[in-house]
Amino acid sequence: MAYRFQPQGAYGNAIARPVSTSSLLGQVLGITALGLCITAGAAWLFGNVAYGIGLIAMIVGFLLLLAINATRQNEALSLTLFYVFTFCEGVGIAPVVSNYVRTFGNGVVVDAALTTGLGMFALAAVVYATGLDLRRFQGIFVLALLGLIVVGIVSMFVRFIHPETYAWLTLVIFSGLVLIDFARIRAGGDGLTPVQIATSIYLDAINIFLALLQIFGGRRSND
Repeated sequence: MAYRFQPQGAYGNAIARPVSTSSLLGQVLGITALGLCITAGAAWLFGNVAYGIGLIAMIVGFLLLLAINATRQNEALSLTLFYVFTFCEGVGIAPVVSNYVRTFGNGVVVDAALTTGLGMFALAAVVYATGLDLRRFQGIFVLALLGLIVVGIVSMFVRFIHPETYAWLTLVIFSGLVLIDFARIRAGGDGLTPVQIATSIYLDAINIFLALLQIFGGRRSND
């Protein structure tokens, strides 16, 4: 998947109400956690859908991303759209997750999910424990992500990069973006709403999860 929500309002043009960093962190984590639960439930319910249906759900999800950003001043509507988006994402990744379950068993999905959760917790802990702030490198990470997307599209027609290598690159880039997102929360949000930040962290988690699925699945296929 490897796409990224780029919220408007950062670094000027503040639109979010001032809140304490602890309150902001709690709101963001609560929104993100519920969104991930909705995605997991949708992926389980629609595990047998065709890849075509999943693709349509992903396209609808991308349009909802634009709508979330456009409605950022109406937080209730933006939050509702976010949860609809997470449902579409669950339907979109359902065929992929189902394929891994059929090929390698439930264990690979559980391992990827647990590693994603623990890894993101560890990255957040690093930011809060050390004050690490990589926000000044955000442009570099976004450019790296755009390059990764281009490579992924080209690889669909001309395979010139190993899928596991692509997964590792995805993991590195989105881990960096996780550090940036939690640094943003620690700094007060950079004028973004909790829903906008939660959307970014949610997409970080989904892309890291899919990358880990590829890596763990590749290892099992080589055993």
